[in-house]
Amino acid sequence: MPDRARHELNRFSWNEATKAHNSHKGDQAAYFRAGGNTLFHEEQTLLGDIAGKTLLHLQCNCGQDSLSIANHLGARVTGVDISDEAIRFARQLSSDCDIPADFIRADIYDFFHDNCRRFDLIFSSYGVLCWLSDLREWARGITGSLQPGGRFVLIDFHPAFAMFDASWQLRHEYMGGVRYEFESGIGDYVALTGSAAEIDSLQPGMVDFRNPYPGVEYQWGLAEVVRALLQAGLSLRHLQEHAHCNGFRPMPDMRDLGGRRYGAPQHLPRNFPFMFSLVAESAS
Repeated sequence: MPDRARHELNRFSWNEATKAHNSHKGDQAAYFRAGGNTLFHEEQTLLGDIAGKTLLHLQCNCGQDSLSIANHLGARVTGVDISDEAIRFARQLSSDCDIPADFIRADIYDFFHDNCRRFDLIFSSYGVLCWLSDLREWARGITGSLQPGGRFVLIDFHPAFAMFDASWQLRHEYMGGVRYEFESGIGDYVALTGSAAEIDSLQPGMVDFRNPYPGVEYQWGLAEVVRALLQAGLSLRHLQEHAHCNGFRPMPDMRDLGGRRYGAPQHLPRNFPFMFSLVAESAS
């Protein structure tokens, strides 16, 4: 069953972290009004031609990717996120840059339970699986929210590199939904990554952010993710591992590949997996 009590801990932690993240991002409404786009090539290719289609963006954070999908790919987007602060910001950003999208504040498990709509596509990306306490319920919720023949598109960080700490020492399990509780809470990864985290110019923002709320993550292996989707009745159409990180530098010695991408440092094989992508399809 979903671990809703710990999800609430994460909600409080995300609310504080979101304030720190957005403090570095400048005038985002002006960025989007000028045609800004936060999507990477990988997710744009996986989503494809979706003009006019309905798209559910799970764990949408502050809505930047949701609005990029709406504005550049032409989908009718509904974003869902657990953070009150993220959804407040997303709604305001949508209004300020005049890009229409709907944003719903909810734990996605609660959203699935209450949802009666069916979408042409469901999308989720970059740092989402580690907040899921129940993969089976997640996968069943996706299946139940897709139109017949609809697609689920996922791109996320690979569980293999999540086994390491910042010094490349093996610290964590690979699979099994192992729970990690950390008193320091969700950190300011935007400040940590620097300018590669955002297309727009980065601002100084908050300094030495300390989150007063703890956080909880869950570690799932790649096979567990795929198996949950298959058991929920979806068919796998695409699965690929990627040897770089988009918009995030989890280890300080990772090589800058340009284009807001980071690769393995010199002491590791260049083909170390940092991300994976998949597409799964519901029955017609």
